Amino acid sequence: MDEVEVVVAHSERATLRVGDVFLKVDADQARIDAEVEAMSIAPVPTPQVLWRKPPVLALAALTGTTLGRLGGPSTGSPTAWAAAGAAIRKVHDAPLPPKLGRAGRSVSALVAELDDECEWLVANGVLPGDLVTRNRQVAEAALRPWTPAFTHGDLQIAHVFVDGDEVTGIIDWSEAGRGDAVYDLATFTLGHEEHLEDLMAGYAADVDLDVIHAWWSLRSLLAIRWLLEHGFDAFAPGCEVDVLRSHM
Repeated sequence: MDEVEVVVAHSERATLRVGDVFLKVDADQARIDAEVEAMSIAPVPTPQVLWRKPPVLALAALTGTTLGRLGGPSTGSPTAWAAAGAAIRKVHDAPLPPKLGRAGRSVSALVAELDDECEWLVANGVLPGDLVTRNRQVAEAALRPWTPAFTHGDLQIAHVFVDGDEVTGIIDWSEAGRGDAVYDLATFTLGHEEHLEDLMAGYAADVDLDVIHAWWSLRSLLAIRWLLEHGFDAFAPGCEVDVLRSHM
């Protein structure tokens, strides 16, 4: 009998693996609905939906392995990173989905959230004030008008699977929707700046790298409180706090 592997679990959702099947348990049915809808229209390989019985979504496992994870080494070749860039470009060039995604928050909403998080990080002694201030300045470059694109919204490196140098699929589409394409690029390369050039070679479009750097700071500042409150270690080597320190 296959063992049950806990892939990720926190108070909002959990993902379990049993053999070649992933079981996603999410009390927010709208999030599951959004994921299934996004996978049905995404122009790249996605997991096969085996069945749905709220609050559980069963998905078939993808072939291949991920390019790595935040805080760990990347196992992918430069060609694999370029292939990932080309796949991401296909998503961004696809017809716009009907709803806004995680990457589609307005500038005013981001500014308000960023101000709250920066104040909390300093007031609670989580990070020193100069580190927060410097990265708040870097983040400004991301707070600009952008052209809507089909975005994944949570394009962590662990969400793209490759077999050799071929992308075999992209998982976890619950935050997908219209949004800022650079958000996806920055999320994918967070903590892996050494592969940014390879990714952009495959993406094959002009992108302001300062905006990617800005999103690294912005995403990290916004994520740290949530990570700490849900049992994740933002201070682990190569993770969000190290990303912020790299901008000092």
